[in-house]
Amino acid sequence: MGAGSGFGGKFKQLYKGLCQDEWNAYTSGIIVAFLSVLILAWMRPWGAVGAVRNWGDWILFRMGVNPFDMFKDGAPRAIFANSGSLIGVGFIGGAFVSACLGNNFAFRIPPYREMVKAIIAGILMGVGAAIAGGCNVGGFYNAIGNLSANGFAMWAGLVIGAVVGLKCLYFEMEHISWGSGGAKTFEMPFAVKIVLGLGALAWMIWGAYHYSASSNDYMSKMGGILLISLGLGYTMHRGRWCMIQGFREPHMTGDCTLAKSVALSVFLVAVGVTVLKAGGLANPIHYVRGTFGWGGFVGGIIFGLGAMFAGGCGTGTLWRVGEGQLKLWIVVPFFGIANSLMTAWFKSMDFEGRVAWADFLDDADTDKLLVFSGHLGKFVYMPDTFLGYGGTLSLIAIAMGIWYVVVKWNEDSNKLIVPM
Repeated sequence: MGAGSGFGGKFKQLYKGLCQDEWNAYTSGIIVAFLSVLILAWMRPWGAVGAVRNWGDWILFRMGVNPFDMFKDGAPRAIFANSGSLIGVGFIGGAFVSACLGNNFAFRIPPYREMVKAIIAGILMGVGAAIAGGCNVGGFYNAIGNLSANGFAMWAGLVIGAVVGLKCLYFEMEHISWGSGGAKTFEMPFAVKIVLGLGALAWMIWGAYHYSASSNDYMSKMGGILLISLGLGYTMHRGRWCMIQGFREPHMTGDCTLAKSVALSVFLVAVGVTVLKAGGLANPIHYVRGTFGWGGFVGGIIFGLGAMFAGGCGTGTLWRVGEGQLKLWIVVPFFGIANSLMTAWFKSMDFEGRVAWADFLDDADTDKLLVFSGHLGKFVYMPDTFLGYGGTLSLIAIAMGIWYVVVKWNEDSNKLIVPM
């Protein structure tokens, strides 16, 4: 009998597969799509920038900075009472659990130049996400998945931002030598990581139980938000699933695995969301933003450029925070502050405009979006156009299929690689 054929051996194999091996990109994308639909059905779509902006609000509030009369109603919503913020907490927590149990966690101090790039990256990501109406999740992945046209505008911008960012990184490699020193890594014993990982997992399970006991309807749902976002963080860390790599690698190395995985995942989200929204089980205006136009496109370029400098997109940044990469710890506060300020400015100017769903206004004779236009683009909920739900899902399927075919062709031809 082999050493791994007993009960203990099978347990070790299971542990290795769940906690230590890198998960297949397609498996990760499918799980991310499933959890994305699940969290929408439970309460709301997931995203990254809502958490980061809430944290940025708190930094500004504690500093006594109040531009555009941001805090006229008092302090920002508490970090553990804000659903967007709690998604970020759960997401980082899930990545931390994965990193600890997989022996991937360490405090990694970047070279000095990377610290400077982290500040620039955070500012660009915050500004870009405000203009586009969300980061790569809310502005692209979940925007398209939630049947909103502004996701297509940011998608186009992200491609250009990734290519421009790649060219900037090539220039840096060839011409800038300053600040290459200072990198350090501080490890800890694996046994300590196991204890920390299990402790974090227990704390989040206790937190979910605590939320579920609340008599407040909003707060009682937060336990599910915490656990589902924990699953998202764990999955994306184990799969090293970072959307900006899906935009970067086809033009850098020719590896299109993540791009194909993201395309599949977006389509699966769209299928699930179509079922929920067409059946009246989800708010139709979730992630419908007035940025279908220059806002989504330009915001996507700026955000994509920042993500390239950061080395991670909105969610990629957060799961890297969870595994101890201190460069991304620098990115997050600058991302949050920049997005907080930019969003507050836009609100003070009513720059994006507003949208409402007619059914919520008790108007039984209409079922259209009521749009109060802004300056970043248009609000386009695609099922509310001539496409309907069937046409919208078909359009998304065709778009993701074309992306899949293009990057697959690039894997064989390397025609889209950006030369150094």
